Amino acid sequence: MVHDLDPFALRISGDFGIRWYGLSYMMGFICAYLMIKWLASKQRSGLTPQMVGDFVTYGAIGTLVGGRLGYVIFYGPDLFLKFKSAFPFWGVLAVNEGGMASHGGMIGIVVACLLFARKYSVNALYLFDLVAVSGPIGVFFGRIANFINGELVGRPCDPSFPLAVKFPQDIYLWPAQEFNRLGELSSVTEKIGISRDQWLELVGKFHLDNGARETVYATLNKIVEAIQNGNTAAKEAIAPLLTPRYPSQLFAAVGEGLFVFLFLFILWRKPRKPGFIAATFVLLYAIVRIVDEHFRMPDAQIGFQWLGLTRGQWLSAAMFVVGLILMFVWTRASSLKIPGWGRGQNIKLNRK
Repeated sequence: MVHDLDPFALRISGDFGIRWYGLSYMMGFICAYLMIKWLASKQRSGLTPQMVGDFVTYGAIGTLVGGRLGYVIFYGPDLFLKFKSAFPFWGVLAVNEGGMASHGGMIGIVVACLLFARKYSVNALYLFDLVAVSGPIGVFFGRIANFINGELVGRPCDPSFPLAVKFPQDIYLWPAQEFNRLGELSSVTEKIGISRDQWLELVGKFHLDNGARETVYATLNKIVEAIQNGNTAAKEAIAPLLTPRYPSQLFAAVGEGLFVFLFLFILWRKPRKPGFIAATFVLLYAIVRIVDEHFRMPDAQIGFQWLGLTRGQWLSAAMFVVGLILMFVWTRASSLKIPGWGRGQNIKLNRK
């Protein structure tokens, strides 16, 4: 199938509107709030239901700031030096152009938990546990939004694979990676009002004329938008030109999101030492992410790295080592267990 989903849930004007990506963050924070409030009322372990709103606000800020800075540091350090005359002026702040890193978001949440624990005198390890069990819900919604946006696409797969998807967004990379294929799009440009001769002329001047180059990029964007807006002719014309790929975003939604959440939620039915759930999350997420990355294309500006692994896999490998250390340290601490959410448990947790 050819991916034709519109990234806007509600398009108001041009590129302004309500995007599914923004809604995914909102849904993630709402679900986290409800989950943490429910657990706090069940466990009575230092975080009152009245404090949950403030805690989730801390976590939301940590997620957004950490996620963006993580992307810039791990995947796009050139954004530190990218400035332009239009708002928001600095590349680091241009979140409207995409770019959030889950590993960076996790670091941001850790900082947020530490700050909240210090201010409200709540055990930081308990806060880590709460975030660990509720965070994967947000990951689930985020990966679904990645699929809707047609970003973080999967690696090529056999056309016979029943879930194979062809992403029109692939053509954005053609000028840099497969320039000779641009001419093949003439059959598609004809469906959006640009003749074959006009298109081939623009492609021929791509490296010589800035105006032609800008028009080519604008036309590629028009092709994708036309398909998203229901142009069946353009969709049918581009289908033979695109590479079938794994829907890696959906694999990640199920693995990094749904599976990790259910595993940790069930695990916390019984009392656990502070930090046990969080350490388990670090280990489990790292393993699942390494597996998921085998189906996902690496970031175009980075590519594959040492041993043929991606940047995400190396970060996850480091994350796994950290998880082992945390599990060893936290589970051997002399602290009372945190009550599980199951019935008939009255274990109390010492406040910090």
